[in-house]
Amino acid sequence: MNPKVDAFMKRQGKWRTEFAKLRELLLSTGLTEELKWGQPCYTLDGKNVVLIHGFKEYCAILFHKGALLEDPKGALIQQTKNVQSARQIRFTSVQEVRKLERTVKAYAKEAIAIERAGLKVPLKKTEDFDLPEEFESELAASTS
Repeated sequence: MNPKVDAFMKRQGKWRTEFAKLRELLLSTGLTEELKWGQPCYTLDGKNVVLIHGFKEYCAILFHKGALLEDPKGALIQQTKNVQSARQIRFTSVQEVRKLERTVKAYAKEAIAIERAGLKVPLKKTEDFDLPEEFESELAASTS
């Protein structure tokens, strides 16, 4: 357990109970606990594997290479269409965390295996993204 994460946990209000349970689950996987971007982050050999974070409506765990995880439970969420690698599992109560305890552990173990294997998410190149029509028009006009 990391003292910086201990301090983070003491400052939490709304999601404290959910964070504590998620922390317990993730620590049981053998990952190293760190504080990155002001959030508890669980790493393997210095590589980010999973992050705990909270929002107004939900708290979540974020798998950094979640796009590579199999998702037989349909639990993973892609935050927006442009997020290429990370996937979340969202929670609104500690009961939901408990209900998905086995899933969280199984997905964390798979994420660890992916990291150990050195797998990488194939990322789109900038030119592969769709640009808004207005932006393309402005670009074309400025280069003419």
